[in-house]
Amino acid sequence: MSDLLEKIDAREWFYSYELPDGERTRTYHRGELDSIHNTRWEMLRRSIQNRFQGDYSGLRVLDLASHQGFFSVKMAQLGFGEVIGIDARASHVEDSSMIAELYGLDQVSFRQADIHSLDAQSLGQFDVVLMLGLLYHLENPIGALRTCRALCRDTCLIETQIVPGITGQVDFGSYEFVRPLKGTFGLIDETGETHGPEASITGICLVPSLDGLMWVLDRVGFSDPSVLPPPPDAYEQLRHGKRVMVAATV
Repeated sequence: MSDLLEKIDAREWFYSYELPDGERTRTYHRGELDSIHNTRWEMLRRSIQNRFQGDYSGLRVLDLASHQGFFSVKMAQLGFGEVIGIDARASHVEDSSMIAELYGLDQVSFRQADIHSLDAQSLGQFDVVLMLGLLYHLENPIGALRTCRALCRDTCLIETQIVPGITGQVDFGSYEFVRPLKGTFGLIDETGETHGPEASITGICLVPSLDGLMWVLDRVGFSDPSVLPPPPDAYEQLRHGKRVMVAATV
């Protein structure tokens, strides 16, 4: 265990983990992003508590784009019976596996996979599906939400950047045949950043407007999607509505 702790302590991380020796991992952003991680966790924790009333031991969690395992570890420490983290980058799977081993969390495991390759028949369904900080890095966000629905048997929590919405009617083939806009997607270019550990793996990103996200969640089969209120000390983008966390149930 001391060798593992030394290995973890010798490098910089994306998350500030509290270590068994009382120290914290050093982050490569020098703490500038701690607020967004802490806000996400506080909003997620409150929503989960309200939904399941603290009885977690028999429940399964799927953490999509689990990165270095921060939220997977938190969910396991909260008492969930099984937690699986999925990430497209092998380095993230290795990092998160080290953290889970350090904490002795046998109910947590991590796998490398792309969200679009996941199969509900092989993985089964999960009581909680997390999609935190992923949707706005995808070129097929609607397909990803369909996958979330197939894998979810109770609650899905999605935290995402959003773009301004556009409303109104558009001619759809003829001026005599019009359709209402249900929402919009903003096209963001990350093609020069795919090497980065927090960027898209394809570089083409479609970011939803809030009304578009809520409409898609309803159409892919979720019930009663709702925007969770951020705490007063929330990360500024969540506080000002530039990002949202949405809870949707099956």
